[in-house]
Amino acid sequence: MRQRQLLDILSYMKINNNKTTDTAASNINALTNSVEAKIREYTVNTNTQPPNRQARRAEERTAKKQATREAKKQVKRQAKTDESCLLKQFDALCEEIPVETIGIDLGDKAHRVCIVDRLGNITLEKSIDNHRAALAELASQHQSARFVMEVGTHSPWISALFRDMDCEVIVGNSRKLKAISQHERKCDELDARTLAKIGRMDTDLLYPVHHVSQDALKDRLVISSRENLVDHRKGLIQSVRGSVKALGLRIDSCGAEVFAARARTTLSETRDVLETLEPTLKCIEAMNLSISELDVKLAKLSAEKYPATQILQQIAGVGPITAIAFVLAIEDPNRIDDTRNVGAYFGLVPARDQSGESDPQKGISKTGNPYVRKLLTQCAQYIMGAHGPDCDLRTYGQRRAAKGGETKKAAKAAKKKAVTAVARKLAVLLLTLWKTGGTYEPLRHSTKTAA
Repeated sequence: MRQRQLLDILSYMKINNNKTTDTAASNINALTNSVEAKIREYTVNTNTQPPNRQARRAEERTAKKQATREAKKQVKRQAKTDESCLLKQFDALCEEIPVETIGIDLGDKAHRVCIVDRLGNITLEKSIDNHRAALAELASQHQSARFVMEVGTHSPWISALFRDMDCEVIVGNSRKLKAISQHERKCDELDARTLAKIGRMDTDLLYPVHHVSQDALKDRLVISSRENLVDHRKGLIQSVRGSVKALGLRIDSCGAEVFAARARTTLSETRDVLETLEPTLKCIEAMNLSISELDVKLAKLSAEKYPATQILQQIAGVGPITAIAFVLAIEDPNRIDDTRNVGAYFGLVPARDQSGESDPQKGISKTGNPYVRKLLTQCAQYIMGAHGPDCDLRTYGQRRAAKGGETKKAAKAAKKKAVTAVARKLAVLLLTLWKTGGTYEPLRHSTKTAA
């Protein structure tokens, strides 16, 4: 079509060529020659290019189809590989999930049991009596199951019973399981279900608790019995002192061991009051005798069964009671990889409640064994006190206490924080000495600084 238009223009220009001037004629001739050259070039291109373009397009289509086929094959191969990997990962996850998970809500007379399979479906719910025979029968019927329970009064011996029968046992920290304790419809059945559901998927969500052995628990009875006697003796002494104050009498300060004798001397002139309080004074004397007997038993346990306590008593202020309570609370020093974590183990590190930009300063967490935490704090108070020995712990505590403000209230708060910091550092030092079995150097860091 375009070729025909160019030929019409050329013929028109030739017809009117006689009417133009010589200059116009020459211009028209040059234009005519240029148009004819364009026509020839176009004719050559139209005769030669289209077949090559079609061939190229055919080749491109063929290559595109081949590339598409190869891409589809590659996608299929990759899909098979991914599917194989996913199947392997799924198989690995299934291996981690036990065949059965048994949640047990422990009770004083009976326990509520909930059994779920690997897919989380409830297969059985029932109650069993709180007897060794019933629990042993449950464990024998479900040897491959994972048993999940909350920490409580009965969890130490029940978990030990299941472990002796080669069962997997997880004891959850009840302080962390708010989904159970704060549920709006809390009941034994729902508690057992929740334990089983959580224990089936991720045991870390239970914050597992480690119970010491039954032998260690028996030895800890000596410490707990002594603690109870000391607390009751303290209450009786305070009762006697408060009673006589209302009558205008006052018993001078003295140790608990000689309090009964001092009270009889003070009340000798008021025989009727003395006769009334005599049974209480006899109880105090009997408690003194029992406490002394338990002290002898603890000293024997420390020397014969727990020799590591002798290493811990190298530190001034750490006596046999603190040493053996510390050892029995941990039992195995290798259970705590990093010695710095022992402070958190006994709740001597600050708690935290951070959310967004809010990060308030809080007190210590007070988790773990409260009696050992109290003993460590008492040892720290002695080290920081007027009769405390010159050592690195004391220097560290004084440096922390000096950071307080100028007011009396600020200084008192700083001293309290310093005592807690010393108790935390003392726990780290005790565990380090226990692990290494080394000799305690009171001024080790001070000597290095001076050198």
